[in-house]
Amino acid sequence: MDDDVLALVRRSAPKLSAAETRVAERILDDPMLVVELAITDLAELCGTSLSTVARFAQSLGFSGYRELRVAVARSVTLAQAQQARFGLDSTTISADDGPATIAAKLAAQQIDAIERTAHGLDAATLDRAARALVDARHIDLFGQAASSLAAQDLQLKLSRIGSAVSHSADPHLALTAAALRTSDDVAVAFSHSGETVETLRALEVARDAGALTVAVTGVADSSLARTAELVLLTHAYESPFRMAAMSSRIAQLALVDVLFVRVVQHRGEPVAIPLRLTHDAAVHHRR
Repeated sequence: MDDDVLALVRRSAPKLSAAETRVAERILDDPMLVVELAITDLAELCGTSLSTVARFAQSLGFSGYRELRVAVARSVTLAQAQQARFGLDSTTISADDGPATIAAKLAAQQIDAIERTAHGLDAATLDRAARALVDARHIDLFGQAASSLAAQDLQLKLSRIGSAVSHSADPHLALTAAALRTSDDVAVAFSHSGETVETLRALEVARDAGALTVAVTGVADSSLARTAELVLLTHAYESPFRMAAMSSRIAQLALVDVLFVRVVQHRGEPVAIPLRLTHDAAVHHRR
């Protein structure tokens, strides 16, 4: 189950009935209603039936309303802790926020994204992905726009330890590389929504060619997640007032760091040599 139930409610909205949508909107407007109200009271407030509220909880993957209440309470507590840390009433950025407030809200959102991603990490899946990267003949990294930055970051890290790894933001070049892969190779695709068409297509081609496929996404039931053999989930909420991916990018970069450290651990002592050589080369160049 998604650690951030409010993000889960947002993602599920398009699949809900009209009556269930009213329940979702009420919860997103004021999550404390779920914590404070019995199912009968919430149903009355939303102008719907007990069965609709129960069905809404089940559509999110909960056994019932009681389990939903516990999850919402946990999510609200985490959000309140981040707000209190920065002295904020809300972390949502508005058009009239000044620089200091924007900085505090972004910091709170990004710390929250890192903490949720770390807390929700599937250690066994990440370990399988790390071992696959160690054993791979070649590694392809796919990602567009902001997700391309996370792919580039992993490419730079893996290059430093001698891995055969490539990334191209050009979707045509990505498809060409994907088509040439075999069962000895690994393809890792980054997409917060899990629905980026170019990234999805590249991963599908790599999968069909025989490569082991890994998805890094914020949506567990996305097309990208369904395509991949291994799924690594990030957890980030983007403010409605935003110009580009912020929290989602930070969550991806945090997961990349964890994955890379695990790769280094599995590689063992031999990895120290390329790390030292690349470090010394960079230091010499700066001089």
